[in-house]
Parts: sequence; structure tokens; C-alpha cells
Amino acid sequence: MATATVILLLLLAGALAYSALSVIAAIRYLAVAPPRETGPREAVSILKPLAGLDEGLEENLRSFFEQDYGDFEIILAVAAESDPCVPLARRVCNEHPGVQARLLVVGEEPYPHVKVYKLARMIAEARHDLIVMSDSDIRVTPDFLRRAAAEFQDGETALATCPYRAVAGASFWSKLEAQGMNTTFWQGVLTARMLESMKFAVGPTTIARRKMIAAIGGLEGLKDYVGAEDFELGKRAAAAGFHVILSSCVVEHRIGSETVVQNFAHRIRWGRTSRRSRPAGYFGQIFTYPLPLALLAWAAHPQWWHVVATTAVLRYASAWMTSQVVLGARLNWLLLPVEDILGFVFWFAGFFGNTIVWRGTTYQIDREGRAV
Repeated sequence: MATATVILLLLLAGALAYSALSVIAAIRYLAVAPPRETGPREAVSILKPLAGLDEGLEENLRSFFEQDYGDFEIILAVAAESDPCVPLARRVCNEHPGVQARLLVVGEEPYPHVKVYKLARMIAEARHDLIVMSDSDIRVTPDFLRRAAAEFQDGETALATCPYRAVAGASFWSKLEAQGMNTTFWQGVLTARMLESMKFAVGPTTIARRKMIAAIGGLEGLKDYVGAEDFELGKRAAAAGFHVILSSCVVEHRIGSETVVQNFAHRIRWGRTSRRSRPAGYFGQIFTYPLPLALLAWAAHPQWWHVVATTAVLRYASAWMTSQVVLGARLNWLLLPVEDILGFVFWFAGFFGNTIVWRGTTYQIDREGRAV
């Protein structure tokens, strides 16, 4: 048997083992019962960096204003008064007079990562110790704050990452990406959590203690990590000895509609950033693509059709477990193999090139994952 064939089969065996591990990881995550409230509710500051009119922005913002919770404030931040989201944001604030809310105009950002600058400015204005940092494309249920705050009552938890259920827009490319987020991406997170605990943070909604943010030098230290500031935040928190968890609160990530050009640019940016910020983990992502590996084996040896069939069964079972059981997102059985193949292509493409484009500006990513 040729060396290339042996290597391919070993990679496929590893990918199948990984799929099985991801099912176990999902079961382990679900086995942790969400904590119940045991005392008075702690005041919370919600920080929302805004830029432009995201699809569904008004409904997303309202979901935070309409929390079934006692004492909380909402701080919104934009770069300029001329931002098109400003009238909408002010209207939502005015329609909820019972919520302490204010909009900050922070001016031109001196950081490569504009979101980090807005968050740093909002933290300086926040009144409370428990801080929710959530992107503008996130939508939550009315019990979100109650459930999230309960996870910090143990006195040990300092940072929590909220899993998200990607909700696609109308475009075909958006629907494809949502399948990848709800399956491949979160299978990786759940498996990493099981194997090495949470030594990182991911996703567009995190909850943190102010003392943890101060202990790692503030968010200013993350200003150069364009697209990877969440991962770096969790990495630094864990390295400093703080307890990091994967929250039981699943939020909705409204990714909106993207054109093919926007979608491909986003995937390239994510791949290159991930490779630079965690190179070993990025190479290991090859095991998250069992179906493309099985198809390559079948192409080399047509008599191995049963390998593809066996792989497809395990792939669909593991994807269903993460997407529908953990995240509550319907699995599209027809789009999944298309997304797997496309994701594999972009994973491979991520090994080439060190530049990304973020909001019209081109950056070079150094070996530490920082944007220059």
C-alpha cells in the first residue's frame, strides 16, 4: 500500500475517532446541570459595541432591554454620531425608560481592533463588577441574564463563554456557514473543553468579572488581535489562574446574509487568524473533516465506497448531536456535506498568506496572531 494511502487512512481513522469523541464531549457538556439562583441577584453591566445597521439589529437590541432581571444597565458604543445605527439605538433606549441605558460616541479608534477600543471605553464607564460583552448580532431570551449571573454565584468563575446557535440570513452562503458553525466549530470547542478544560474563550458573547479583566492588564492588551481577541482573552484569563467556563446559556448569533465574496473573505480571515494564534490546534482541525477525507480515499480507491458510507453515518450522528441536541439548531442534512467540503478547502487555504482585510483595512498577522 502506497505511503500516501496509509497517511490518508490514518488521518481518516483519527477523524472518525474525533467524531466519536465529539459526541462524548457533547454528552459531558449536557451532563452539567445549570446552577440555580441561591441569593440576591447581582447587578450587571451589558456592553454592546455597534457599527452600522446589522440585519435584525433592532430585535437583537430589544432582547437585551427586555430581560427578566432586576438591576442591570446597558451601555452602547459607536465610533461617530453619523453611524447609521445611532437613531435606531437611541429610539430603543428611549422606548425602555425603566432600563439604565446610554450611548457613547467614542470617536476614531486608535487600536487596530475597533471593537476592543469600544469595549475598553465602555468598561471604564460601567458601574458594576459583572460585565456582559455581547456583539450587536446576538439575540437572547428574557431569562438570559438570570441564568448567566447564576453561574458566577460560586465565587470562582471569572469568565464564561456563551455557546451560540448560528441563525442564517437569506443567502445560500450564509446558510452554509451556519451549518459549519453549528456543527464543526462547536464540536471542536466541546471536544477541547473535555480534553483540556476551558483555557480559551470563543464567540461573540462573553461574561467576565472586572477583577479578571484588570488582572490581565485590561482589554487594551488585546487591541492587536483582530478577530482573535476572544480566544486571547480566555487564554490570558486561564494563564492567570482564573476559572473559565463554557456557559449553559445558548444565545442566537444572527449572522445575516452574505454575498459569496463577503463569505469567502470572512472564511479566509478566520483561517489565517486561527492559524497564527493557535498553529497546533489549527493543523489538528484536519480531524474535524472526516467526510472530505473519506471522499479522497474513495477517489483513490473506488472499491472503498463502504468507507464513505460508514464515515457519513458517524459524521451525521455527531453533527446532529452538537447542532440539534446541544445548540437547538436544525441540521440541514443536504447542506452539511457541501459545507464540509467547502470548509475543508478553506481550512487548507488558511495555511497560505498572512494578510487579512477587516472593515476595509488590510492587516498583516504576525506569529502571535496580532494584526499589524
